[in-house]
Amino acid sequence: MKLNTVRIQSFRRFTDLVVRNIPSTASLIVLIGPNGCGKSSFFDALHTWHTWKSKKNRSWDDEYHAKMGSSQSSGFHNQVSITFHDHEVGVSKKTFYVRSAYRNSPDLQISNLSRTTPRLDQVRVARLIDNDVAVQENYHDLVSRGIEDLYEAGDGSTTFEQYRKTSLGVVRESLQELFPDLLLNSLGNPLKEGTFRFTKGASEGFHFKNLSGGEKAAFDLILDLALTAQEYDDTVFCIDEPESHLHARLQSPLLSVLCNIVPENCQLMLATHSAGMIRQARDMELDTPGSVVFLDFDHDFDTSVVIEPASPGREFWKKVYHIALDDLSELLAPDRVVICEGEPRNRQAGANYSHDARCYEKIFAETFPETEFVPGGGAEDVVTDKRGVAYVLRFLTKGVTVWRLIDRDDRSMEEVEELLRRDSKIRVLGRRNLESYLFDDEVLRALAMRENADDTTVKTLLEQKARIVAESTGAPDDLKPCSGSIYNACKDTLGLTGCGNNAKAFMRVTLAPLLTDDMGVYAELRCDIFGA
Repeated sequence: MKLNTVRIQSFRRFTDLVVRNIPSTASLIVLIGPNGCGKSSFFDALHTWHTWKSKKNRSWDDEYHAKMGSSQSSGFHNQVSITFHDHEVGVSKKTFYVRSAYRNSPDLQISNLSRTTPRLDQVRVARLIDNDVAVQENYHDLVSRGIEDLYEAGDGSTTFEQYRKTSLGVVRESLQELFPDLLLNSLGNPLKEGTFRFTKGASEGFHFKNLSGGEKAAFDLILDLALTAQEYDDTVFCIDEPESHLHARLQSPLLSVLCNIVPENCQLMLATHSAGMIRQARDMELDTPGSVVFLDFDHDFDTSVVIEPASPGREFWKKVYHIALDDLSELLAPDRVVICEGEPRNRQAGANYSHDARCYEKIFAETFPETEFVPGGGAEDVVTDKRGVAYVLRFLTKGVTVWRLIDRDDRSMEEVEELLRRDSKIRVLGRRNLESYLFDDEVLRALAMRENADDTTVKTLLEQKARIVAESTGAPDDLKPCSGSIYNACKDTLGLTGCGNNAKAFMRVTLAPLLTDDMGVYAELRCDIFGA
């Protein structure tokens, strides 16, 4: 079943809405928009149309279903019309399957069994505001199907254990993709405290009620979709806010799991606020062009509106992140980005990834909270923007200022001035490198004061540093090759522990937070980067 067009008139939020040009190739349809815009109302329209046309449960609530102020009332009067790509009439008991956003099953314990209503005749909710409790019904359905299979086999060739493994296989595998330590392994005794039992870590027989809210939410969706898909094999599956109760990192993999369960001849339609799910959907579209459709519901539905598939370009993503993150979306876009030397998180950089950037962020976190420091490779990479970091940032983030910061190293003043003339966005440290600021005498005094060291100990530490620098084979102002020895001197002289496992970690963890705006070395570094 593949949607083509939907028209909704005088129903809930909508005066006259037309959704059209949904391609027949779309296996996933994603509805986006802020709270209250009409995404759930759209699902309500599909659900109401289906229950009336398929003669299931013809419920109607004038104060809920009819648009306020409209003349329509007292029942469904063809306010919704739908066409499909692959069906002329397009209505059967399996045309639509809708899950409400109100899914909450805190506990499950069955003490008696009864025959379940065939799934194609079930209508769990009349409205999308009703609580959509599916876990208990699915438990009954699993057990009753197993008993029927055993009875019909009659020759002992089928056992309940074999049925359990067959029926729960997809559910177990899908659940473990999200929660690797959670294994569904039993239906319990359905005649005595029957419930779903799990193995969770070292715990055997873990009761359904002890799962977390997110585990229950994911299990509910996976179980229900897996069982329903066995009969609803020519269907548009609609799920309102599938990300509810789930940690952000689990939302995109949940979408992949749900898409894998849905039969090939079906469509999955989601209404979501999850940036992760929308990004996952976009990746799926890139892998298989035409497979995903985005519908933007951010409109004034008191007027006539036509919605067509949205192109997920820059403006689309801007709106998505604003909807998903609200005011945080503005905070996450910095006013300024400073690209400095260093490697991002990778094997080559190891634990010292983004070293300079992490130091600068510690130093200027309070004074310049709107500034982000990011690694851009070596000095030449930063100057020429070889990796394209500055270009991409300016392209993706409107209004952001992008600077490039490099160490002075052994550059002459003439070379520095030439760099600055050539590109006003380049910044060059006044000292040779970052180590020259962080291992400055003023910083080491602040470290000693923090450790309550006496004047004699402070003097000893500074003399040791001076000796190490004098004995170095490097340039007199180059503290980088001396940093390891100065780090050891600090540890030994001040009796430091837990201060960082090497010189770079020591710089980030211990020294960088010591630079404050009342220090001369801080003022010098600030001027080098941000100006006077």
